[in-house]
Formats: sequence, structure tokens, C-alpha cells
Amino acid sequence: MNPDDPPRRRGIPLRAVVPNAVTVMALGCGLTGVRFAIGGEWEKAVTFILLAAVLDGIDGRIARLLKATSRFGAELDSLSDVTAFGVAPTLLMYLWALQNLPGRLGWVIALAHAIACALRLARFNAQIDASDQPHKRLGYLTGIPAPVGAGLILTPLYLQFWLDPSWLRDEVWRAGIVATVGLIVAFMMVSNLPTYSWGSVRLRPAWRFPALAVIGILAGALFTNPWATLTIFSALYALTLPFAVRSYARLRAREEAGRKAGAGTQA
Repeated sequence: MNPDDPPRRRGIPLRAVVPNAVTVMALGCGLTGVRFAIGGEWEKAVTFILLAAVLDGIDGRIARLLKATSRFGAELDSLSDVTAFGVAPTLLMYLWALQNLPGRLGWVIALAHAIACALRLARFNAQIDASDQPHKRLGYLTGIPAPVGAGLILTPLYLQFWLDPSWLRDEVWRAGIVATVGLIVAFMMVSNLPTYSWGSVRLRPAWRFPALAVIGILAGALFTNPWATLTIFSALYALTLPFAVRSYARLRAREEAGRKAGAGTQA
């Protein structure tokens, strides 16, 4: 080393901290949602959990953009997801509806969501370096992502904020609906069913500008009437699940056919 050379700068570059800071902000938003849920401020609680989902959706992209991905960031993201999309929705839905079920049944059902979220994230971390991932190879996810699961389990709250139907004001009906939705979502998070990811969605070139127009309209609707828009989003996502299973089965069958054809040619 030349003594005339400037000393090397030690430490972590700021660009490596930015995505982790966004992840910590998502964690803080999830916990803030719990705080508002304890106080019975349901709209604020839901808003902060949704804000956590938005932040969770951009932290990974920021890390890749800044070339600041790391194992530490992946582990921190999983811990944040368990809190913001597992623990926070669990407590919110228990306090809003499930505590009205007899005995301790409501708490047991509420725990199903948090446990399913933790199991899903543990499975994701365990398979992060696995080479054989058929769903990922074809651009699909395995089960419902944790942020989407949190968004789906909050759908009865969106509906109440939007229309305030009388059957959701009834404590028994509310608890029954939330329990049913919660158990279905918990099952879908830990299931092996293929679900759509951004990588599995393909648009024809002619559909680019119409798609951008639809996105702009949906963004305007989200800011103008968020609860109606979120209710519709949840319903549309639920409707995509059987189509995702069917399209994945077709791609897998096409892949297997190509593999057999290649093996036959080599023979």
C-alpha cells in the first residue's frame, strides 16, 4: 500500500441502510396499527397495516435498485412481516370481532392467522437457496403472500367502513364471518397452491396503454373511495386463485411435454 494513497473509508455505505430503514418503518407501521386497534380506532389501525404492506412492497425493490441486498435484510424483512402481517391483523380482528365468540374459541381462531403467517415465512426462508422450486421457476408463488393474507383478512372491515351493513353490526354474525375468512386465509397462506406473482403476469404489447389507463383509474378510485376499492380488490384477487391453479397446471404440463420430447430426441 502506497503511503501517499488516501486512507480507505470503513463502515457500511448509506445505500445499504436505506432498504433496511424502509423495512423498519413497515414494522413500526404494523405495531402502530396494534396501538390504534387497542384504542378501538379501527380505520387508523387498518390504514397503518396497509401502509406497512406498501412499504414491504418497495423495500426489496429499493434494495435491488441500490444493489444493497443482504441476508440481514432478508431476515429483517421476515421478522417485520410476521409482526405487521401476522401479529397485527391477528390482534386487530380479535379485538374487533373474534372476542365475541364463546369461550376461548375466538383467540384460537385468531392465532391461526399469526401461526400460518409465521410458518409461511419460515418455509420461504428455508427454501430461499433451494434449486428445485417449480412454482418459482415458472413465475408463481406458493400460497398467498403474507401482505396479501393480511389484506384479505381485513376485508370485513373494508366492507363495514364502506357500506356499514347491518349484519356486520351484529356481533355474532361479525364474529362468524371474520372466523370463516380468517381460517380460509390461514389455510391459503400455508398451502402449496400456486398463486400469481408479478413475474407470472404477461401483457400483450397492445394492452400496455389500456393497462396503464386502468391502473391510473384504480389509483384515483383508491384515493377517492379507498374502502370500496379495497373491497373490490380483495374480491378480484380471490377470483384469480382458481385461474392461477389452472394456468400453472397448463405451464407445468407444457414443460413436462417439452422435457419428454427432448428426452425422446436424445434417445
